[in-house]
Amino acid sequence: MFEKLEVFQMSQAMARHAALREGVVATNVANADTPGYRAKDVVSFADSYRTEHAQPMRATRPGHLGANGSYTVSVIEDPAPDSSSPDGNGVSIEDEMVKAVDVKRQHDRALAIYKSSLNVLRASLGRG
Repeated sequence: MFEKLEVFQMSQAMARHAALREGVVATNVANADTPGYRAKDVVSFADSYRTEHAQPMRATRPGHLGANGSYTVSVIEDPAPDSSSPDGNGVSIEDEMVKAVDVKRQHDRALAIYKSSLNVLRASLGRG
């Protein structure tokens, strides 16, 4: 019953997005010495979530259109790599470190939203 609340779906989607982006960052770092490898990234969570959930209708029951709660994000080539090595590799370890810190913040934010919402829900039920 409570797993269908939008705030919980959003925090779950944010955590999944952070996990996907962390995997992409790890792949970039692993291929930092691969000739011709281009750095990849993920579309920002705000843009992808807004696009995915910009439906005028709201699903209130499992049988309604769009009630599956799916959230998909695709991995894209980094649109503006800052530098390229002589062998054509577009991975900058420094940029990837900054992205990794950003991903950790996003994941921590998703957990904070989830925990805070759970505490509000528990308090409203008299169990907080």
